[in-house]
Amino acid sequence: MPLSNALYQATVSSLPLLARGKVRDIYDINADYMLIVTTDRLSAFDVILPDPIPGKGGVLTRVANFWFKKTAHLIPNHLADLSLADVIPDAEERAPLEGRSIIVKKLTPLPIEAIVRGYLIGSGWKDYQATGTLCGIILPTGLQQAEQLPTPLYTPSSKAELGHHDENISFAQTVDLVGLALATQIKEISLQIYQLAADHAKQRGIIIADTKFEFGVDKQGVLHLIDEVLTPDSSRFWPADQYQIGLSPPSFDKQYVRDYLETLAWNKQPPGPHLPVEVSAFCAAKYQEAERRLTE
Repeated sequence: MPLSNALYQATVSSLPLLARGKVRDIYDINADYMLIVTTDRLSAFDVILPDPIPGKGGVLTRVANFWFKKTAHLIPNHLADLSLADVIPDAEERAPLEGRSIIVKKLTPLPIEAIVRGYLIGSGWKDYQATGTLCGIILPTGLQQAEQLPTPLYTPSSKAELGHHDENISFAQTVDLVGLALATQIKEISLQIYQLAADHAKQRGIIIADTKFEFGVDKQGVLHLIDEVLTPDSSRFWPADQYQIGLSPPSFDKQYVRDYLETLAWNKQPPGPHLPVEVSAFCAAKYQEAERRLTE
C-alpha cells in the first residue's frame, strides 16, 4: 500500500469521538456499542511516530479477528454482531474505514495488562541479568538470551495513561485491583490462550516469544477478551528457522523500527523522528508476512 493511502487518523463526522490511543481511534455509537478504527500509526518507546506504516491497521484488524474467532471457545470477546454499514450508512464516509474497523460491545476494561512470556527476551532478559528473576519470579541460573523458559510465565503489569510506561506488578497486586476470582481467571485464561496460539504458530514456522492480553467485564461481571489479541503490535513473533539461543532473533513486528531508532540521537521523548520510506516499507512487509503465515 502506498504511503498516500495510509490512514494516520480517522475522521468520522457522524459519530462522537471517545478517544485516540496510540493506534486506535474510538467512536461512540450508543449505550451498548463502540466503533474502533485501527489506524496505521506506530508507537515506539511509548511515543507515537509522525509517519504511518502503510497497511498496518488492516493487518492488525484481520489478525486480531482471526484470533478472536479461534479463542471464542475459551472466552467471550468484545466483537459485536454488527457491520460497519450498520453504524455508518454513508458509503463515502465509510470507505477509508473499511477493513480496519470493528464494532464492539461496551465493557468495563480492567486495569491490568496480562503479559505471558514464553522466552527470555527484552525487558525480561535485562531483569534476569540483573536479578536472576523475571518480574520477581526466580528462574534457574545459566539461562541465555532468547532461551525458552521452563514454562510460560504470567507477568502482569499496570495499564499506564497514554505516553507513560506500564509497570510490572505482582499477582497479589492484581488481586488487590480486581479481586481473587477475576485475577485467577485472567491468569489462567491468559496462559491457555498463549499455549493455544503458540502451538498454532509453531506449525506455521513462527515462535511467539511473548504477548499481552487485555480484558473487560460486562454488566453481569463476565470476563471478555478485548482490545487486540496476538497481533504483531501486542506480541513478539520470531521466524523459527532463524531462532538461535543466545541471540535476539529478527521479529515480525516493529522491532525493526525500534532497532533503527536506537541508532539515532533521539531521547525517546515526543516528538518522534520521521522514518525513512525504506524503513516504513520494510516494517509493513514484516507485518504482512506475519499475517500470511499465521492466518492462511
